[in-house]
Amino acid sequence: MQISAEPIIYGLIFVAVLALVEGIYLTVFGKSISLNNRVNRRLDMLEKGAAREQVLEQLRKEMSQHMHARGIPLYSMLADKAQKANIAFSPKALIVIMIGLSIFSFFALAVATEADTPVRAIVAVVMGVGGVYFWVNGKAKKRLAMVEEQLPDAVELMVRSLRVGHPFASAISIVAKEVPDPLGSEFGIIADESAYGRDVSESLKDLAERMDMQDLRFLAVAVTIQQQSGGNLAEVLDGLAKVIRARFKLFRRVKAITAEAKWSGMFLSAFPIAATVMINMVQPDYYDEVKDTAVFIPAVLVVGALLVANVIFMRIMVNIKV
Repeated sequence: MQISAEPIIYGLIFVAVLALVEGIYLTVFGKSISLNNRVNRRLDMLEKGAAREQVLEQLRKEMSQHMHARGIPLYSMLADKAQKANIAFSPKALIVIMIGLSIFSFFALAVATEADTPVRAIVAVVMGVGGVYFWVNGKAKKRLAMVEEQLPDAVELMVRSLRVGHPFASAISIVAKEVPDPLGSEFGIIADESAYGRDVSESLKDLAERMDMQDLRFLAVAVTIQQQSGGNLAEVLDGLAKVIRARFKLFRRVKAITAEAKWSGMFLSAFPIAATVMINMVQPDYYDEVKDTAVFIPAVLVVGALLVANVIFMRIMVNIKV
C-alpha cells in the first residue's frame, strides 16, 4: 500500500501562504494594526508624534481606497471584504501580494510535488488569489464581530457622558479614547471630522454604510432624528443600547441553536471530498479502471453540482436574520 503525501503538501503550502500574508501585514504596519491591541491604532499614531490631520487623512484613505478600486478587473470580488476588514494595504499592494504568493506557491509545488507544469500553475494561482481572499474574509468577519460586541458598551458610554453634561461631540471623543479597536479608531475618525466641521450624523451614516451593519444604522438614524426634532438624546441612546444588546444576545442564541445543523451540513459537504482524497492517498490507482470511461466526467460533474447545491441550501437553512 502506497500513501501519497501530495494532498498534505498542498495543504501545508496553503497554510504557509496564509502565514506569509499575515507576517507581511504585521511587518509593514506593526502590531498597532492588530485588533487585539489595547490602544487603538489612531491613538497609537498620535502618540508616535503624527499630526491629527495626518492621522485623519491616513485613516480615511485606508477606509475608502478599496471601494474606489472596484473597477480593477477581478478585484471587485475582494473590495467589499477588504473595506469591511479595513485592510491597510492598498489595492495595488494586495494585487502584487497575490502575484508574489502565486509565484511562491508555484516554486514550492515544483520542489515538493511531481505535478505537471500546467497543474502547478493553476494550483499556484488558486493558492495565491484564494489565500489572500481567505485571509481578507477572515479579517472582515473578525472585525465585524468585534464591532457588534463593542457597540453596546460604546453607546452606553456615550449615554453616561451625555447625562453628566457633555455635548454629543465630546461623548464621541470619549468613546474614541476609551474603546479599543476596531470601534475606537472608527469613532476617532468621526470625532476628528466633527472637529473640522463635518456633521456627526453624516459621519455615522457613512460608517454604517461602510460596515453594512444594522445597529450602526439605528444609531445614525437616532442621532439624525434628535438633531432635527430635538428630545433627550441620552434616553434615546439608552434604549438603543438595550435593543442592540438584546439583538446581540438573540443572535448568539440563534447561532447556538443552528450550530448543529451548520456543522452537519459542513460535514456532509466535506466528507465526500475528504474520502476521495484519502482514497487517492492510500491507493492512487483506485480510479484507473473507470476514469477513462464515458460516464466518469459527467458523474463527477453531477456529484460536484450536488455538493454545491447541498452547501447552498444548508447555508440558506441556517442563515437566520436577527
